[in-house]
Amino acid sequence: MTAAIPTLARTRHSARTREALAFYLLITPWLLGLLVLSLGPILASVGISLTDWSLLESPRWIGFANYERMWADPVMWLSLRNTIVFSLGSVGFGLATNFLIALLLNQRVRGLGVFRTIFYLPSVVSGVSTAILWITILDPNYGLVNYLLGLIGIQGPGWLTSETWVIPGLVLMSVWGSGNTLVIFLAGLQGIPGSLVDAARIDGAGALRRLWHVTIPMVSPIVFFTMVTGFIGSLQAYTLVLLMTKGGPANASMMIGLYVYQNAFQYFDLGYASALSWVVFLLIMAVTAIQFLVARRWVHYEGA
Repeated sequence: MTAAIPTLARTRHSARTREALAFYLLITPWLLGLLVLSLGPILASVGISLTDWSLLESPRWIGFANYERMWADPVMWLSLRNTIVFSLGSVGFGLATNFLIALLLNQRVRGLGVFRTIFYLPSVVSGVSTAILWITILDPNYGLVNYLLGLIGIQGPGWLTSETWVIPGLVLMSVWGSGNTLVIFLAGLQGIPGSLVDAARIDGAGALRRLWHVTIPMVSPIVFFTMVTGFIGSLQAYTLVLLMTKGGPANASMMIGLYVYQNAFQYFDLGYASALSWVVFLLIMAVTAIQFLVARRWVHYEGA
């Protein structure tokens, strides 16, 4: 038995080495794309952020003036606040909604494939089509949402025209097209060993206790992954906001990503836009780092 211990250790080390080699082999195409196509523009944006460049004339070196300008820019601070509020709402609401739908789609019922297809289909609709659809759905006069609210005696707000309701309206829209997240949740739920659920059921645990003590801990890595990627995506949101509200009314839906776009391609202030883009990058890094620190307390990895 003593002689078998070094052999077992070598086997585990060999398996980890093969796993590491497979990992680096699989990410090689992405790394090559990053180095060849993205690294140059990323480094160039650092230099551009230190200049005053309108594309109509040669860039003029101004040092850190663009970064100092941000501190006195109320629109930047407003867009930053709107972005954080939108991200918290869309990621939180989206995670809860997709997890509950995944639980329903994980049941054994007739026509399950049809239901899964229906919930996944919105994720393949283009952004422009989604924006046009939701402008109609959220219309205060004849939109579907306000019509349904009217059936229960509630006067619906002007979702995209009210400074108070425009962010909730965008959060509601953000859940649409999250079929990819739904598929990931379904894969995580189907990967839970049936023996754990059966053991909890034999011990007398009801459906809610099995959900809280078995299902959620087992899919917590999936929840963590979708949370990280969800925040990364929502902190860069600007396409649908540009199409649906253009940052209005009165900049109530102005996002930091949209503000970068406006400065770059509407005001042609490339230097300031590049500086703002680095603020977006630092915000994403800070939020991701916080999530990794907090994840140690609630994310459960099987066998860890």
